[in-house]
Amino acid sequence: MRLRLNDFMDPELARHVEEAQAENTRRGSRRGPANAGELGEMRPATLGGSTTVEANGRRVPVRIHEPAGRPNGVYLHFHGGGFYLGVTAQDDERDRRLADALGIVVVGVEYRLAPEHPWPAAPDDAETAARWLIEHAEERFGTRRMVIGGFSAGATLAVTTLLRLRDHPFAGAALQFGTYDLSGLTPAGRLIADEYFIEAYAGQAPDRTVPDISPVYGDLRGLPPLLMVVGALDVLLEDNLAMAARVAAVGEVDLRVYPESRHGFTNRDTTIARTARHDIEQWIAARAIEVRVP
Repeated sequence: MRLRLNDFMDPELARHVEEAQAENTRRGSRRGPANAGELGEMRPATLGGSTTVEANGRRVPVRIHEPAGRPNGVYLHFHGGGFYLGVTAQDDERDRRLADALGIVVVGVEYRLAPEHPWPAAPDDAETAARWLIEHAEERFGTRRMVIGGFSAGATLAVTTLLRLRDHPFAGAALQFGTYDLSGLTPAGRLIADEYFIEAYAGQAPDRTVPDISPVYGDLRGLPPLLMVVGALDVLLEDNLAMAARVAAVGEVDLRVYPESRHGFTNRDTTIARTARHDIEQWIAARAIEVRVP
């Protein structure tokens, strides 16, 4: 079997490459904070409206978006930001739209950020939210159908959560351009080895190949079906390809690469970005919506 990168792309998107190129030119090159000073300047204000939940003696704030009427399922979402930026409220508009469009509950997790709270704080919080949802979804929302997912660092946390919870009930995981090797030891990992977010998040860890930091090194058997979305121009493309290959050897993965797209592209207002968001929504719907017999 022969594979090329184009085999993971929708050929219909070729018509929209020029639009994406123009948007890339308009936005220019961007990167995250390179030190603690820059990080402090870029940190958004924390917003209210969260609910604190508890499991296994730990507590974590979440933002809950419920649809009108009885929910069909639940989507547990982790925001992006390199483990050191972002708040779950930044995804409120998209989470609200997803809840209304699919008739599902969307739960966003306000996990703790590095460097004030380095690893394992974020995966601890992610696990706490998942355990709370597993324990209370049916009584709180009337459904046991659940999907997990995330954006960038949030995709990484979605996978570490699944690796921690081997008996998880999640029906799928929707992953947008996650970081799966933070060790800097693989060819893909070396492309981001000097990034400050890794030092802030896991610089004190004695071994960054542990799966709780770098999921690509984990035992990936038993994962639910994965959707992996990444742009062809993303620095994390090779990392996502490597992770998808490892998952494919032991499970099910739907890898989708989008042409002329950089990291975080699904936040943009281009045809390719809108297509990717629609693809993600439909994939979640196929797994999160519980079919009920009248």
